[in-house]
Amino acid sequence: MKYRENKIDGFLSNFIQCFWEYDNLTKDVNYIILPDGHFDLIFEIRNNELSNVSLTGVWTKPIKVHIDRDIKLIGIRFKLIAVEYIFKQSIKNILNTTTDLPTNFFGVKNLSFNDFDSLTNYLLEKINYGLKNLKEIDNRKFKLFELLYENKGNLKVNELAEKVFWSSRQINRYFNQKFGFSLKTFSNILKCNSSYFEIASGQLFPQQYYFDQAHFIKEVKKYTGSTPGELHKNKNDRFLQLSTLLTS
Repeated sequence: MKYRENKIDGFLSNFIQCFWEYDNLTKDVNYIILPDGHFDLIFEIRNNELSNVSLTGVWTKPIKVHIDRDIKLIGIRFKLIAVEYIFKQSIKNILNTTTDLPTNFFGVKNLSFNDFDSLTNYLLEKINYGLKNLKEIDNRKFKLFELLYENKGNLKVNELAEKVFWSSRQINRYFNQKFGFSLKTFSNILKCNSSYFEIASGQLFPQQYYFDQAHFIKEVKKYTGSTPGELHKNKNDRFLQLSTLLTS
């Protein structure tokens, strides 16, 4: 397995977490993907040619995936605000699943997928151009997601509502309509995701976001299906994010 990421800086980092590239060089593999509070646009390359483009929903539970040998995957990991301002649609209907998109999505069909950095730059320009043509971005939503990701979900609903001047009822309605789950669920996923690096590194004690060890274990197991100890062991490298966290 070869894996790398290109992190994003500046204005576009409000919409994109990173670009990633995964090469499966040796054999067919099965992985479990853990909830991380993002969604992905994925380009699948077979024999140096684009074979499929897919969009994931948000994962709220562990998802099993199979990847064939000699497949390259290139993806864009988006923050949730991108649903509205880049894709301009709801993704609640693909919660915990994926949908196929046209192979020429973002005009990539005839591009070379051998130069990850050049492809990243092309896609950034494409996305930036689309955002420049937006008439307006709702500052409440912009601030909401900024606070959620910066604080790793560790703000109460009423605190968020006060900070962004948007009622908790309206925020929850927005989340359910656009993504298919509540704000509380999303906050809990962000907290869980924030613990993955420590778990992968062998730090199995509760993070600052949890009351105690029992609460930590319960919440991690709720969203990953496994205890922190089982995640750390990562038998057969089946938890893909934990394997890549220590190498990216």
